[in-house]
Amino acid sequence: MAEPVTAGLLVRIEALPGREKDVEDFLQQGLTLVQDEPATVRWFAIRFGPSSFGIYDAFPDDSGRQAHLSGQVAHALSENTGVLFAQPTIEPVDVIAEKLPI
Repeated sequence: MAEPVTAGLLVRIEALPGREKDVEDFLQQGLTLVQDEPATVRWFAIRFGPSSFGIYDAFPDDSGRQAHLSGQVAHALSENTGVLFAQPTIEPVDVIAEKLPI
């Protein structure tokens, strides 16, 4: 059974002109990085529009969220800011309800 979550992050990423495909590739590679984070129990790379992307991830608690914020994905976001995308916005969210996978 899937572990319930109470904490999340919504990261919004705006690709620099002409870097949309690179941002998509970057996000696909991000999945590999979070595989080694046991407290990152849900992770989604999403597209809002032609150049607007995001990450939604969820954690059992705030300590998992904080561990993720100091992990490899956060480091990769920092390294690629100004190269592939503008400064991302990172919004902590609290999960108030969820449908667990079967």
